[in-house]
Amino acid sequence: MSSSSIAKTNPVARLQHLLSSWGLLVLLVALFLLFAILKGDTFLTAFTFNSVLNARSIYALLALAVMIPLAANHFDLSVASTLGFAQVLANGLQTQQGLSWQATVLIILVGGGIVGWINGLLVSRAGVSSFIATLGSGTVLLGLNQWYTGGQQVIGALPEAFTSLSGMIPGLGIPVVILYVAFFAIVLWIVFEYLPVGRFLYIIGDNPRAAELMGIRSARYVTLAFIASGVIAAFAGVILQAQLLVGQSTVGQEMLLPAFTGALLGVTSVRPGRANVGGTLLAVAVLAIAVTGLSQLGAPFFVEPLFNGAMLITTVGLAEYARRRRERKSVGA
Repeated sequence: MSSSSIAKTNPVARLQHLLSSWGLLVLLVALFLLFAILKGDTFLTAFTFNSVLNARSIYALLALAVMIPLAANHFDLSVASTLGFAQVLANGLQTQQGLSWQATVLIILVGGGIVGWINGLLVSRAGVSSFIATLGSGTVLLGLNQWYTGGQQVIGALPEAFTSLSGMIPGLGIPVVILYVAFFAIVLWIVFEYLPVGRFLYIIGDNPRAAELMGIRSARYVTLAFIASGVIAAFAGVILQAQLLVGQSTVGQEMLLPAFTGALLGVTSVRPGRANVGGTLLAVAVLAIAVTGLSQLGAPFFVEPLFNGAMLITTVGLAEYARRRRERKSVGA
């Protein structure tokens, strides 16, 4: 009897199946209700809602960028440096080099794709571990960022058309950045659920040898995954600069841990054992609600990195458990 049949006939198994798939959603609702009760006067406000959407949407974009190569069992540690350099260039290319905002955005997105392409070549062609390759490229980007800025802020008047990229949706009063997250989430959901490239990345992540025997060109799809990751990270940097209005060479690195925590925690939900869009967004929402609620309860500033670090350790353990469970099911099928 299959696991799905057992889940239908056994109430306990059915509950376990639901919790394994939708545990994050249950946790999200529980946290929301908890903080609404404890700090309803500040937590349940439009200001808090918009602040969370504005800030955490950048984390969501970065987590989606991490998720793409993660589906093929590869890590992209360069996303934070790509975002950091992109937000600096988004200011500098306009205010220092005199480029239009359209040309600036295009150059930055192409640059993010080139970074991803280099990462993909290092991993798929040169055989370098994705951890080492992307850690190295991210460090190079960090150095280029410091060189470009001289360690100083990049300041200048940005055109209104550019800053409006992070404005509010007319008539709704919510940040437009949520639309960017929705766009990339829908596109990636379609890719991973309905297109061959998504299935190929899952197969590569599950069993590279099987992918090779099936004739899947792993090098091509892994490289495409890194390119997509680089482009989304660069786009997140552009939107972040539209929010900050000042290029800061120190921005970006602090977002790497939450982004990876969101992507890895997402592996434990919706489609347990696999990186997926729904799980990633739920994980980012859980982290956002938890951090916001704890801050409003008066938690000190160092609680956020402690919380994110603890969640990362927990999610890696849960992801490994989900992987082993899926392997046992496949063997027993």
